[in-house]
Amino acid sequence: MSKKVTQPPQTEYTASGRKKPVSTAKGTITMMAMAILITTSILSLRGLPSEAKFGIQSIFYYIFAAIVFLLPFSLVCAELASTYTKQGGLYRWVSEAFGPRWGWTAMYLEWQTIIIWFPTVLIFGAVSLAYIFWPESFDEKLASNKLYTLIVALLIYWGVTFNSFRGTKVANRVSTLGGLCGTIIPGAILIVLGVVYVCMGKTIDLKPMPFFPDFSHISTIVLAASIFLFYGGMEIQAVHINDMRNPAKDFPKAVFLSIFVIVAMYAIGTLIIGLVIPSEKINLVQSLLTAYNVFWSTIGLEWMGNVIALFIMVGVIGQVSALVNGPSVGLMAVAQSGYLPMSMQKVNDKGVNKPIMYVAGIFVTILSLVLIVLPTVESAYQIMSQMATIIYLIMVLMVYGAFIRLRRTQPNKTRGFKVPCGKAGEWFVCILGIAGAVLALLLSYLPPSQIETGSPVVYVGILLAGVAVFVALPLVVYAKRKPSWRNPNAHFYPFDWQIEGRKPWEVSKWSAGYEPSEEEVDAAEGNAISCHGKDKT
Repeated sequence: MSKKVTQPPQTEYTASGRKKPVSTAKGTITMMAMAILITTSILSLRGLPSEAKFGIQSIFYYIFAAIVFLLPFSLVCAELASTYTKQGGLYRWVSEAFGPRWGWTAMYLEWQTIIIWFPTVLIFGAVSLAYIFWPESFDEKLASNKLYTLIVALLIYWGVTFNSFRGTKVANRVSTLGGLCGTIIPGAILIVLGVVYVCMGKTIDLKPMPFFPDFSHISTIVLAASIFLFYGGMEIQAVHINDMRNPAKDFPKAVFLSIFVIVAMYAIGTLIIGLVIPSEKINLVQSLLTAYNVFWSTIGLEWMGNVIALFIMVGVIGQVSALVNGPSVGLMAVAQSGYLPMSMQKVNDKGVNKPIMYVAGIFVTILSLVLIVLPTVESAYQIMSQMATIIYLIMVLMVYGAFIRLRRTQPNKTRGFKVPCGKAGEWFVCILGIAGAVLALLLSYLPPSQIETGSPVVYVGILLAGVAVFVALPLVVYAKRKPSWRNPNAHFYPFDWQIEGRKPWEVSKWSAGYEPSEEEVDAAEGNAISCHGKDKT
């Protein structure tokens, strides 16, 4: 009898940490629904101050990043997701092209991106907590204190982690409440307050400047590279494309519509902060809360600034709650194929994988200690954001590489959606996307001129050492894996090259529309199990 190779749908997350619902039925997602899904999963308030430093030029950066990153990456991920529909997502795409070593590495890097991202949101949470007190001068001093920030950040993280041990249902209640309180409500209030402020004829600090930045000063545009992480997560979002009625026609429309809304909302939110805080005085972790205080003060409701800070703090807790358990579930699903020891695959009576969560906690704790060696809380926030961006972009480049290779090794594979305009479209999208990712990656290594980061040698050294370690880790784990690490109860649908009995880089001999039989699938899965730990693909 054929073994079942499907798995129940699981909660999925973007690289920047936002939870996404999982759909399973063909035709259940309309074009408009997909546009809303993309928009709500990408929008976030936390990063607005970093772009507000650019004033009106931030609009250029939002549009530029959408054109060279969000649009081409969305199209590439859509084709891969509609072509390789079995479980695995990113892991399957890269493994089909380059073998499981690199598929595992890509999957790990996505998980690692979220782990590196954790300290940034924890620092933001600590600052938000500081702003619920009175007066604002005390809030600013407390938020700038590194020891306070480190202690509160770790208390938030480990508190949420221990709460998540109680099960996914408990964690989801916290994350749902956090999503409503921390993003939707504060975001709507920010826009309304900005409009009211302008209508009241108050002083506007947004200085007139050229729309296009001065590219001769590279260090001034480093912060713009973080926008790429704002737009992250399409590699997971695209898996829903097969649930659309007409993906070839409707998905591009959904992408263009969502890009328009995302760029517009980010631009509006960024400019609203710039209305009341001059660009040279913007602080990456405090200015969003400072802007709320200014807006509320203009209408005589200063105390509401403290309430909003509390809302945002609840949002941070909800975000962390969603992220603490979710990514470990995805990583474990792949790890059961033999990439982590069985001791790391154990779950408690609530179905929670505590070992992986403890490892993640150790990573987060060590990364948070960067606060000690950098001069300010703001600089620590910045370096964690840049490191997460670099790791994520390395994974993005692996996806582009997989797309290019699979177009050549599996030319007859049935594709539910294809990047438009044939070969010309393929090369245009890939050249544009790869060039944009490489540019942002290189810029991420440079210390930004707008904030104090201390010694450039220390700043760049931390980035280089951190990235080297995090990229090497999955390769070391893969090299040291053992046959005993494979979970006998986990069944993973074989890769096409395993079913065909060829190498990943060899061209498929399948004819267009060919589907393997259950017997072929079972034989390939059995052969993959017997060869585990021996191959060096």
